[in-house]
Amino acid sequence: MPHINLLPWREEAKQRKQKEYVVVLALSALFAIALMMTVNAYYNALIDNQETRNQYLRNEIAVLDSKIKEIKELKSMRANLEQRMELIADLQRNRNLGAQIMDELVKVVPPGIYLVNLQKSDSKVTLKGKSESNNRVSTMMRQVDASYLLEAPVLNAIVAANTEQTARVLSDFSMSVRIQAAGLRREEEQGAP
Repeated sequence: MPHINLLPWREEAKQRKQKEYVVVLALSALFAIALMMTVNAYYNALIDNQETRNQYLRNEIAVLDSKIKEIKELKSMRANLEQRMELIADLQRNRNLGAQIMDELVKVVPPGIYLVNLQKSDSKVTLKGKSESNNRVSTMMRQVDASYLLEAPVLNAIVAANTEQTARVLSDFSMSVRIQAAGLRREEEQGAP
């Protein structure tokens, strides 16, 4: 006779399938969690590696920034030294300027002109004096134009003097001239051994 199982086999099969489903679900969940943790660990390792590289770059940038700052300070010091050297060279060039101006004035001032006042400011010399005639002042201006050291004479004023005070008639005049930088260099080159 065939064997007939009257037990609730459908419920057992359903429970067995449900247990299998739960086990597969748990294994899938464990596999998904393991996969997520592996991916997370991989990306964390990438992030840590990038952070290490970034920190290395930050350190190197800080080193380069300090070198750039040092270079800027050196450039500033160099500019300062160049400015000082230029000032010293300018003082060296102009150390005999007063004597050169006096020597050149002796050459350009014609007889009949008497200088009373001489003022120098930067590259400008202001002459004040007395003249026997206006022609002598114009001769002086032409000689200043021909000079190697002086240039651009500008007659500021000529005033006729009172004849009652002196026997000779003298006119007061005021003139401005510039000092040529090229004349100074030429004089230095001629005086250099």
